[in-house]
Amino acid sequence: MTMLIDIGTNGEIVLGNREWMLACSTSAGPAFEGSGVKCGMKASRGAIERVEISPEGYIRYRTIGGIRPKGLCGSGLIDAVAGLFQAGYIDRSGQLLLDLDLDSSPRARVRERDGQLEFLLVPAGRTETGKEIVITQPDIENLLRAKAAIYAGAKILLKSMGLEFKDLEQLFIAGGFGNYLDREKAIILGLIPDIPLERVRFVGNTSIIGAKMALLSEEAYERAHEIAKSVTYYDLITYPYYYDEFISAKFLPHTDLSQFPTVAKRLEEEAKV
Repeated sequence: MTMLIDIGTNGEIVLGNREWMLACSTSAGPAFEGSGVKCGMKASRGAIERVEISPEGYIRYRTIGGIRPKGLCGSGLIDAVAGLFQAGYIDRSGQLLLDLDLDSSPRARVRERDGQLEFLLVPAGRTETGKEIVITQPDIENLLRAKAAIYAGAKILLKSMGLEFKDLEQLFIAGGFGNYLDREKAIILGLIPDIPLERVRFVGNTSIIGAKMALLSEEAYERAHEIAKSVTYYDLITYPYYYDEFISAKFLPHTDLSQFPTVAKRLEEEAKV
């Protein structure tokens, strides 16, 4: 059993095998593509695509093109928010934690600006634009809504066939949010299910790849039409408890930690539960 999740403003999800395919679409919002995020940008040169945050406040990051950072693309935002949670800067509801006793330490990156909390990721002196790169409370909330919509949609699609995430043999993640996906951090965030990492594969921007194939090959174009005709569409609105599933998935990684056993174990070890 295989699932494909195309992460973008609309999260397209397909479940199936060589015999049948079932698909749904969920409105995730633009956060994964860099929109609706204060310092967000598309996955282009200068975008931060990878982030590591230590509990002490030390940060390592990598940009596309290896130049000074200009902003955050989707994969960088996923990394950053998961890292903030791991390092104890945000709680399970995604709220930034302001520690007034640490103003002189490297950890003192959470601050209040214009009536809202934000996390200073990169100081102005280290960016390409000369402006700070921050992650605001609304940025985090937008990302959590987006990931909740995708996780809830995937779970409901499986439920409609009497299946669970553990039944997936392969999970393909696609999208134009970056050049890579840290699978472990995507699980910590609650974006993808807590299944063995070897079952999860990031396959890049398949929409563009497919469009190029269709333009260059008449056979590929016809094959795409054949596949589309064989897919059954599942309308998530028809599922009576979609909103409940969505709300439950807005937490880190989820309100029901039994769905994320490896994350729950880590949280227990770090005494964050």
